[in-house]
Amino acid sequence: MRLPSIRRSQGRQGPSGSRVHAARRGRRRRTPAVALLAAALTVAGLAAAGPVALPASASASAPAGPAEATATAGDVTGFTRSGNTFTVTASGGAKARVVVARADIFRLWLSPDGSFTDDPAGTDLAPTTDFGSVPTGWSDAGAYYRITTGSLSIRVNKKPLRFSVYRADNTTPVWQETRPTSWTGGRTTQYLARGADEQFYGTGLRLGEWALRGKTVPVAVDNKWRENDNASPAPFYMSTNGYGAMRNTWAPGSYGFDAPTTLTHDEKRFDAWYFTGDSLKSVLDAYTDVSGKPFLAPMWGFELGNADCFNASNPDYQGDHDRLRHQTTPDVVGYAADARAADMPSGWFLPNDGYGCGYTAPLKSTVDALKAKGFQTGLWTSTGLGSIADEVGTAGSRGVKTDVAWIGSGYKYAFDGVRQAVDGIEKNSDARRFVWTVDGWAGTQRNAVVWTGDTYGTWDDMRWHVPAIAGAGLSGLNYAAGDIDGIFGGSPQTYTRDLQWKAFTPAFMTMSGWGATGPSAGYHDKQPWRFAEPYLSINRKYLQLKMRLMPYLYTMSRVAHESGVPSTRAMVLEYPDDPVARGNLTSGQFMAGDSLLVAPVVSDTSVRDGIYLPAGTWTDYWTGRTYAGPGWLNGYQAPLETLPLFVKGGAVVPMWPQMNHTGEKPVSTLTYDIHPRGASTFSLYEDDGRTRAHESGVYARQRVDVAAPTGGSGTVTVSVGAPTGSYAGKPASRAYEFTLHVATAPATVTLDGSPLTGLSSRAAYDAAASGWYFDPADRSGVLRVKTPATAGAFSVSATGTAVPEAAALPSSSAPLDRSAWSLVHADSQESAAENGAAAHAFDGNPATLWHTAWSPAKPAPLPHEIQLDLGARYTVDGLGYLPRQDGGVNGRIGGYEVYVSDSTADWGPPVASGTFADTAAAKSAALAPKKGRYLRLKALTEAGGRGPWTSAAEITLTGRPAP
Repeated sequence: MRLPSIRRSQGRQGPSGSRVHAARRGRRRRTPAVALLAAALTVAGLAAAGPVALPASASASAPAGPAEATATAGDVTGFTRSGNTFTVTASGGAKARVVVARADIFRLWLSPDGSFTDDPAGTDLAPTTDFGSVPTGWSDAGAYYRITTGSLSIRVNKKPLRFSVYRADNTTPVWQETRPTSWTGGRTTQYLARGADEQFYGTGLRLGEWALRGKTVPVAVDNKWRENDNASPAPFYMSTNGYGAMRNTWAPGSYGFDAPTTLTHDEKRFDAWYFTGDSLKSVLDAYTDVSGKPFLAPMWGFELGNADCFNASNPDYQGDHDRLRHQTTPDVVGYAADARAADMPSGWFLPNDGYGCGYTAPLKSTVDALKAKGFQTGLWTSTGLGSIADEVGTAGSRGVKTDVAWIGSGYKYAFDGVRQAVDGIEKNSDARRFVWTVDGWAGTQRNAVVWTGDTYGTWDDMRWHVPAIAGAGLSGLNYAAGDIDGIFGGSPQTYTRDLQWKAFTPAFMTMSGWGATGPSAGYHDKQPWRFAEPYLSINRKYLQLKMRLMPYLYTMSRVAHESGVPSTRAMVLEYPDDPVARGNLTSGQFMAGDSLLVAPVVSDTSVRDGIYLPAGTWTDYWTGRTYAGPGWLNGYQAPLETLPLFVKGGAVVPMWPQMNHTGEKPVSTLTYDIHPRGASTFSLYEDDGRTRAHESGVYARQRVDVAAPTGGSGTVTVSVGAPTGSYAGKPASRAYEFTLHVATAPATVTLDGSPLTGLSSRAAYDAAASGWYFDPADRSGVLRVKTPATAGAFSVSATGTAVPEAAALPSSSAPLDRSAWSLVHADSQESAAENGAAAHAFDGNPATLWHTAWSPAKPAPLPHEIQLDLGARYTVDGLGYLPRQDGGVNGRIGGYEVYVSDSTADWGPPVASGTFADTAAAKSAALAPKKGRYLRLKALTEAGGRGPWTSAAEITLTGRPAP
């Protein structure tokens, strides 16, 4: 890694804090010491005199230049059928094929030269295309040929050749080309109509918001790993019209989800698979039927992993040769001992980094020593896999991480590297694949975990990681991750907050050795057990909770393995008909499985605003308070130890006993944590957690059904089915515990109709072999029930109890959509007149900002102001202000006034006034509710008294429409 370029101040020092970033090309990691320096410079904010905005990412595929002639197929001159393949001939010499694979799946291949020999993807991206016989038909409808299946009508428009797809009724549109597909010598573009409210998702691991309408997305990597880049692109997207498309190509591209939608790849051919369904989930199911279902990771792969070099004395290593406790590979065992001594759950190590680090031979002794402490071992490669047969088959390593160098000559090269790593594990052991890659593509979901690359331990990076990882699931990527607290920089606070929410994703890992070694007390590196209090205990709390949730999260990943529906779910997957959930207003939260709503805290604050709870009831995991959705929850108290976490009414969540790694203790008692509400069910999935025997049906299921009142009092009955199926290590019988979140003590509790003993204290309950105990002070009421060990089915009933009463949310107020906002007036930037940069204050990107002029001859005295047109009339009741997030401090608003009006000529009295603290944390102000179309934010003072400056990274509002 090279040192970053640092732009020095010229003349008088103005507002500090331009972003410093290093050029990262080719290989992932060069020199840890240099990386630490780069991170330190970034945190310090050494900068030029004024704020410097990062340039927007360029599209991967620029428009064709004037020298490139654009061609199309022309008119249809012929149409033939052979089985389920329909061939279209066009006047310009091009041909097209429609191949129906299933009633809901087809391939469209357009060849400019009329031949179908150029198929670079082969079966790599679409390994399964034979679904048996498919009844199809065709007819000549005059202006178009119509190809029919049981689900679709595919129209081949004749003059000129264009395609469109309708449902079987030939009336309901799915997608329609607005003009013929065109090509140049090296680029092909399809043009589709965009529906009035059509939304788009997908494109792989996109680093930012997952609702893509109006965005242009690079289907390409640049290995910069910044917001709006694509870390592991997939040439796949899906639409709320009920379809998805995968371009069958290795060529990079760019998708513009505008009107029309333009879908471009850098090749002179068009080849795409289309998948249709009645929901986003069914589209994902069809897409992964063709491109491959997500793999099922071993259980230890759900535990925390740690990557670092522990062979720093190697002369070929490119990093710091003097790292304490990192001299030879066996030193990693000391870190494993530290984790266990700290009672800290963790499951695996990558004890070499591949860049000259290597490992100390013999590897087997280190692998065995780690196994003895409950850790698996993986290896990190930047160069090759020539020794993997010995590393896996003899030494016993079980994981591989392929790094940036694997991109090599293209996406297929990286894809093949992952496949080689999979083969290295599975052909030399009975273990399952567990591979991490930084450069994925369509189909990678069947082979590897993808991660977000070299990112920073900043609040801003954390902010866009939440939608990035949830959004990856909208491309079938069940395992998407980002280094906890990034790889550079970081702090105890950012580490703790980042670990909290990532504990609810399937796979997560720390990257030690490149973070800061001591920016604040108690922060040594990125192992969670090497922090001071209170961070140590908070890290332990969330890692322990993840271990207890293992059977739930493992079952959710089995669902992904069978259906393509990920464990980490964007809200739209669970609530596709909720207009709020369909878009990016909910991109800062996600569902962990079908029952847990996670709303990460991604700024330096103890209050979380803007939590959206969809229709249904939602119980605060920590307090037991229950809310009725849909609506917005603001002002949620979230001190550092509290992750906003809500449980859906009706949830059935299986939990293990507390343990630090898989297999540490037998699951002699299985707990079901239940929030009774109406009728609900859960199907627990279990297998040996390690081998590929599950692929042959060697696993077990257990169904649990709950019947409860939808409100008020009644009987709660939990019916537990006998486990069906078997696997190595399956217990012959086990005991059960139920934690039922109810509001009142029951009159009776029975087991298969026979009364269970009610116990008078928690201590008596803990000591008893069976019985029940109700604690009204435990999270607003918890009924605990124990049953003896059993192998069969049984039921537990609690009569005369009540489900919690759900408090109403303030349904009248919600975050206002900023897409229609425009700038009316703002005090100038560093130019002759305000040049549009003030729009950065409401563009949704905290990395950009509005800042008033700062040069000696230009600053205007305070007060300063910004005026906005909200695009419609609202009753406005709250303002959010995010100060600049680029490391600079000048320009933070101190004293302020807020005005709302129907006219910019008469603002009237302010609806709020006050003083914001001189910190980088997000601020909020309650406004006296007032109707109006225009907002005026007036900065009276600079928070730190540093000078006559004002800045804002983001301005947000809450309220409700006021026609």
